[in-house]
Amino acid sequence: MIKITAQQQKVLDCIEVYIKETGFPPTRLEICNELGFKSPNAAEMHLRALEKKGVISIKSGSSRGIVLNNKIPDGYPVIGLVAAGSPTLATENIERNIQCDSSLFGSNFDYFLKVKGLSMIEAGIFEDDLVAIKKTTDVKNGDLVVARIGDEVTLKHFYRTQESIELRPANKDYSVIKINNSVSQFEIEGKGIGLLRTH
Repeated sequence: MIKITAQQQKVLDCIEVYIKETGFPPTRLEICNELGFKSPNAAEMHLRALEKKGVISIKSGSSRGIVLNNKIPDGYPVIGLVAAGSPTLATENIERNIQCDSSLFGSNFDYFLKVKGLSMIEAGIFEDDLVAIKKTTDVKNGDLVVARIGDEVTLKHFYRTQESIELRPANKDYSVIKINNSVSQFEIEGKGIGLLRTH
């Protein structure tokens, strides 16, 4: 049995709550704000202690690079239509959880997004298919991404050009979404790494 201190448990609880409510782990600053630490160094010290005990893993080069180890999942959440303005993994967006081997697609993933609409049918992605999504902002041209534009969440192919970012559908009846400086509140939430057909 791994022994952790009361303060380390508070940090661990904070990480779990953040992931549950937002879908992402907290930054060091957010941990400080939640727990009243005076400096991000205090949060870092507790995180390193938890990492040494094997409770979490820390990925370098990312402010949110905290991974909980040995969590027994209740299954992967299936996200239906995302409510405007709410975090993708917020409780109100989760339709159900399904059990699935984490190595099924050759890479870890975080949730399934239930496809709405026909914008990706030429890529073989149909309405009500479940796309396995890995939470990451590290994407390259051609990747299937989950992007948030303002309050809307969309699934498209990502391309970066010299002038803008393009989110391209796989259906000639749909228009390319161009993201340039005039589009505020744009972010990549993850990329698709696999597909489950449920019908």
